[in-house]
Amino acid sequence: MIEVFGTSFQNPVLLAAGTAGFGREVAGVIDLERLGGVITKAVSPEPRHGNPSPRVAEFRGGMLNSVGLANPGLKRVAAVDLPWLERHLERARVIVNVVGGTADDYVEVVRGLGDRQIITAFELNVSCPNTERGGEEFGSNAAVLAALVRACHAATEKPIIVKLAPTLPDIAATAEAAAGAGAAGFSVVNTMPGFLYQENHGRRHAKARLGAGNGGVSGPALLPVGVLATRRVCERTGLPVVGIGGIRLIEDVEQYLEAGAVLVGVGTAALADPRCPERLAAAWMNRG
Repeated sequence: MIEVFGTSFQNPVLLAAGTAGFGREVAGVIDLERLGGVITKAVSPEPRHGNPSPRVAEFRGGMLNSVGLANPGLKRVAAVDLPWLERHLERARVIVNVVGGTADDYVEVVRGLGDRQIITAFELNVSCPNTERGGEEFGSNAAVLAALVRACHAATEKPIIVKLAPTLPDIAATAEAAAGAGAAGFSVVNTMPGFLYQENHGRRHAKARLGAGNGGVSGPALLPVGVLATRRVCERTGLPVVGIGGIRLIEDVEQYLEAGAVLVGVGTAALADPRCPERLAAAWMNRG
């Protein structure tokens, strides 16, 4: 058992935000109760339609995605998605990812869901590169981030986890500012900004492969980036870290744990192979 964020996780393997909806979308493929937990899709006060398609593009080193934080909004999540999780999960923990266009948006979601027992913690998404409203701007300025964390911390008794970008000039210093404002831990890291053109066979003026143009880079190449960021944040803050980025194998999980993470989030690998997180959880439980 892993004791963190005021509860016990049966193993360190979580579904990373945005890769498995709210859990029920993959419940027929994997046994969620065998995982350490689920980090939900982002929740904003109002529904978001997200970015235009195509939203995903594979490349040799991983994946480029631009979903744009599409989600059904606070009211539907409270009325439909969380009740499903309450009915179906007992051992796996639930962390709710939160996003907004303003600080008040984040506070509204945290306050609106703060009394749900199924929720272990809130993960503030302040590092998504795939949206113009709500995303990197909240995490790129330490003072702005601290004010956001302080406001969310005051709105709930649940732990506040801050999801940080790998592109920050000094991720440890940013984490330290969030810790001083009441953050209970961190998710490290989110995707990196990227862009790809369609294959054009030598002709000029090719179009972007994603409907929104830019996207977030994820997949195996993100592993050493995430491990280094995890190490730096752990060393600076001493707070719990959820290591995310490039995890496919149990050896990748061990890299993050060695760097100081207490939990890990599996994202892109779960899109390619939905049973991957369950295998990783089993491998960790059966380790010698």
